Amino acid sequence: MTPIGVAHTPYVDRVSAPRQPYASFGVRGTLELLPGFEFALCDLESWDRLWVLFWFHLNETGAWRSKVLAPRSAGKRRGVFATRSPHRPNPIGLSVVRLEAVRGLTLHVLDVDFLDGTPVLDVKPYVPWADAFPEASRGWVEPLDRGPGDPEPGFEVAWSPFAWQQVAWLRAEHGLDLDERVIKVLALGPQPHPYRRIRRDGDGFRLAVKDWRVRFRVEGRQVTVERVEPGYGRSELALSQAAEVVLQRAFVERFAGACP
Repeated sequence: MTPIGVAHTPYVDRVSAPRQPYASFGVRGTLELLPGFEFALCDLESWDRLWVLFWFHLNETGAWRSKVLAPRSAGKRRGVFATRSPHRPNPIGLSVVRLEAVRGLTLHVLDVDFLDGTPVLDVKPYVPWADAFPEASRGWVEPLDRGPGDPEPGFEVAWSPFAWQQVAWLRAEHGLDLDERVIKVLALGPQPHPYRRIRRDGDGFRLAVKDWRVRFRVEGRQVTVERVEPGYGRSELALSQAAEVVLQRAFVERFAGACP
């Protein structure tokens, strides 16, 4: 197969990408097609939604397993063909996006869930009467179903006063919206999973968001963020002059001695 274009989205790594388009509602992206497809786009603007087939270009060649630990699989490994795992024999992805505009060779779309730089293989119109089957079984996620939308109710994310003070400082002083990313990830579920970078940490949990570490605890369906910590070690914080390290050094100095 030969890509017909490339996707441009806000997601630069696999960890930051949402698991499904519904989790990225309203997020904008573009599909930039290659020269030569001008006439192939005729009449496309009449459709509200599109199927986008793409290539999981960051997957390692041949790195797939017959069974995978999928989100919401209750800790049980499922056959890869019974999941939406990106690690497949042929790393082909399929997503539905909303079409906002067609400008030349660029498609402006919403609800993107693929990475920046993703090779686009094909674009097809989403036909509601042919492509939607709301009465279909939800397979092994059926026991978790709570409604027609998300197959599992979201978690409520709360913040300790100290943690909120930390993220408020990062946003006000440095324009870093760490809290938005944390809420999006934890609202979908706080269960430990290597792909989502959530691990158990003592009697609580730890979430890695890029170069930051977020400690939280879970009670029922409420997740409480207790504190934010730098992801760099002491020696790197003391010596490196990289912008992200300098920010984390300032963060440590700001909250040194403060009690969560």
